[in-house]
Amino acid sequence: MLVSVADWPDWGPSVSGVRGVDGRIEAGDRGEVRVAGVWVPFGIETCDDEARRWTWRVAGVPATGHRVEPVGPDRCAVAFEVPVFAGPYAAVCAVALRRIERLAERRARG
Repeated sequence: MLVSVADWPDWGPSVSGVRGVDGRIEAGDRGEVRVAGVWVPFGIETCDDEARRWTWRVAGVPATGHRVEPVGPDRCAVAFEVPVFAGPYAAVCAVALRRIERLAERRARG
């Protein structure tokens, strides 16, 4: 869900569209994300399936890191790594985490 650009608008409160990347992201991918009606360039800096973590830059600025950690059978914890300068963005991330939880629960039910 976190690495599939098709899902970003479903859980990202500030994202209404993605173009330039299809399917799952990979390190080095470049595209545009629509935020507040404006298309802004992004680049995936790291994407490590083993570590279950990816980072990106939006408009050339380091943005949130995204991480998934297993915590038990069929359970995981999702975390965003918010840069210090973007502290107020943590409120947006809190909304995103709730949306991710709802989407994961819905998908688990089928």
